[in-house]
Amino acid sequence: MAKIAIFLANGFEEIEALTVVDLCRRAGLTIDMVSVTDSLQVTGSHGIEVKADKVIDELDFDAMDMLVLPGGLPGTTNLENTEKLMDNIRAFDSKGKFISAICAAPGVFGRAGLLQGKKACVFPGLEGELKGADVQMSETTVDGHILTSRGMGTAMAFGLAIVERFCGKETADELGKKVVYRL
Repeated sequence: MAKIAIFLANGFEEIEALTVVDLCRRAGLTIDMVSVTDSLQVTGSHGIEVKADKVIDELDFDAMDMLVLPGGLPGTTNLENTEKLMDNIRAFDSKGKFISAICAAPGVFGRAGLLQGKKACVFPGLEGELKGADVQMSETTVDGHILTSRGMGTAMAFGLAIVERFCGKETADELGKKVVYRL
């Protein structure tokens, strides 16, 4: 089964991160919540403290199938300022391995030059940060190995798109029905 890492930095958007974790685990996917600090305790943008599964220095990036960035401020900035994470995002992109981001976080991919000629979406008003992208207004956009989404309100669609990527559309649709998402 696929192995996914979702990265938590102080100031992350709680719903965007935890919705993805919940849906992936319900689908039987392995998803690790990874702190980009040296502490397992990470505080979200709304003061909710979450205990990560591991810290970034414990993560075997080579064993991962997808890297996921939740949005939130200053969480997105803190993720982008984590050199080890950015080096691995660039490496995943160059190998065509899956990278995903929601809300403000797709801007990280844009500023890193990873969206040239790719379809992508981002939180309303931040479209200029998707450097070189064909900007979409859809809830979630998939272009090859890159998956992006627009914000907290699209967290379910984003999580289900990740499930679909690894488990298929039928499984994602069935999970959506089980959690009463857009029946």
